[in-house]
Amino acid sequence: MHKARGRPRMDPKLLLSLGILSFCIVNCPNQTLQGPQIDIVLNGSSAGRVFDGLGAVSAGASSRLLIDYPDPQRSQILDYLFKPGYGAALQHFKVEIGADVNSTDGSEPSFMRTPADYNSSRGYEWWLMEEAKMRNPDIILEVLPWGAPGWVGKDSLYTPAMADYVARFIEAAQRDHHLDIKYAGIWNEKLLDISSVKELAQQLRAHHLATRIVCCDTHEGASQWAIADAILRDPALASDVDVIGVHYPLVDGKDPTSEAARRTGKPLWSTEDQPNSSNGPVVTRNWRIGGKTLAHLYNQNYLEGSLTSTEIWSPVTSYYDNLAAPNSGLMDANTPWSGNYDVQGTIWVTAHTTQFAQPGWQYLDSSSGNLAEKGSYVTIRSTDHKNWSVVLETIHAAQPQTVRYRIQGGLATSDVYVWETNDTHTFERVAVIHPVRGVFTYTFDPESLYSLTTTTGQGKGSATPPPPHGFPLPYTANFDQTATNRLPKYLADQDGAFEVRPCVGRSGQCLEQVISAKPIPWGPLPDPFTMAGDAAWADYSIAADVRFLSASPAVLLGRIDSADVFEDGKARWPSGYVFSISPDGSWKLFSAKLRQPLVNLGNGSIQLDVTQWHHAELRFHGNRVEGLLDGKSLTSVDDSSHAHGMFAVGTEWDHAQFDNLSVTAN
Repeated sequence: MHKARGRPRMDPKLLLSLGILSFCIVNCPNQTLQGPQIDIVLNGSSAGRVFDGLGAVSAGASSRLLIDYPDPQRSQILDYLFKPGYGAALQHFKVEIGADVNSTDGSEPSFMRTPADYNSSRGYEWWLMEEAKMRNPDIILEVLPWGAPGWVGKDSLYTPAMADYVARFIEAAQRDHHLDIKYAGIWNEKLLDISSVKELAQQLRAHHLATRIVCCDTHEGASQWAIADAILRDPALASDVDVIGVHYPLVDGKDPTSEAARRTGKPLWSTEDQPNSSNGPVVTRNWRIGGKTLAHLYNQNYLEGSLTSTEIWSPVTSYYDNLAAPNSGLMDANTPWSGNYDVQGTIWVTAHTTQFAQPGWQYLDSSSGNLAEKGSYVTIRSTDHKNWSVVLETIHAAQPQTVRYRIQGGLATSDVYVWETNDTHTFERVAVIHPVRGVFTYTFDPESLYSLTTTTGQGKGSATPPPPHGFPLPYTANFDQTATNRLPKYLADQDGAFEVRPCVGRSGQCLEQVISAKPIPWGPLPDPFTMAGDAAWADYSIAADVRFLSASPAVLLGRIDSADVFEDGKARWPSGYVFSISPDGSWKLFSAKLRQPLVNLGNGSIQLDVTQWHHAELRFHGNRVEGLLDGKSLTSVDDSSHAHGMFAVGTEWDHAQFDNLSVTAN
């Protein structure tokens, strides 16, 4: 080849093509120059927005069960989410500011239940942020409220007290957990309220916090980009808002980013997104279902929407399957009793960007676009203007496509490493290309995702979980081994807050519902209950000692086959059997089905001494449903409304205690 290149009559362009072909044959395994050829110039001098990173949103109690995992599995899951060069390597992490109110798949605890209350150890989001920061010290942390404790304002979070509440949460993160919260939002998926944006900015300044404002996490229609028009009209507002953030901007046929938003010059983020559609949640996150959609979405959010950051709700599916929006996470981990978890394809789809480009790098617009035969690509350049990465997807392509790259504008012409994900490869390095005079060629298979890069340091985690098994039966909990003011393992609050407190009227510790004032809700507001168990359970008994501490009843629930609060926004209880005993001695057994009236299966009244503990039990055997109190059967009926499901204990919005909770097979 060198002799041929030296012949005076050899056409230099032909010689260059022959050299490229030879290098590709030697260094690009299984590559043949086929399909239409496309020329792409990788121009380091191109204009483009700053890449702000990919991330995930832990909210709506989506991470509830993760903290209950044993090690080493818990650490392995966290590594797959946050550790650079290992898995998803998330670069942003946003958490809910809890409020003891259901925000999709349960309630997350408030750190200030009254103006005088303060406890920055409640819940698991503090812990989760600490774990994320430990693995990636550069991770960008964000916070956003869904609901709020009732004292911040009547039916609204748009109050000065709420702005102060958010600022105090950020202070607590900094002071008590050494966490630097970079960004904060106003109120999840609610209509824009400009005065509240300005109020939060004022409170952040008053508390001497450097946290910036993302506005306004909106979701619906034309109003989604309304903040941009307001910013263009109001210089003070423009100063207060640092980032415009919207939810699901390109999903379900929505219009792309407004021109007003682009004109603001603000970074534009998709602050909640997902590979789903109006047809319902994706039921799995493997490569073919979910993974391919997300690969396309990440690129299109920039190409169509000028969106420089995308955050997925949620990082991990760590909530029960019969709750709302199952399998939202980048990976699954909702059986802590088994230690099992599932590293889904969406982890590796995310890694195809996060392991190849860092926040602060720059998109190269002239080197990004759509392929001729379907597919897309974005090119991102490092801050030193040398290293670069191309993320290219051919998800909807039907045939291979050959691309000839020409590198210019100061970009490195060193070795190019090719990583691939498709039906036969999962985040694998499949080739090393040696560009010749800044030129190389590669053929891309259809229905695939690629990263081409001059960087190194990428990696694929190899930890494997134990096999899954069902929820332990029999289940018993006397709560004496659980730390005070904590929720016991495996129980998932769906409204209110169930915490371990000293028992009233007996020694030891008990489970108590502690919220007596309804919080300001984000969505539906069922009565407080906390649930666990196995959706397949059919014939079993749930029993508990109960102590009345208010006028609210003690409630046992069983065969819960759906607890999706959005299926019936007005339902007080999930779909299942409900056995309610009030301190005045009245009792009820009824069947609750979502979107249907409650069916009364029995009711009555007995004499009760409310100063004493009582033993309640709810039994299922075939179609037989029986409710008992202190060993005496109050009702026994035949009903086939619910054949199987989980268990729960509950009450209304006031205090009640439970002890010696047990579930046994019948």
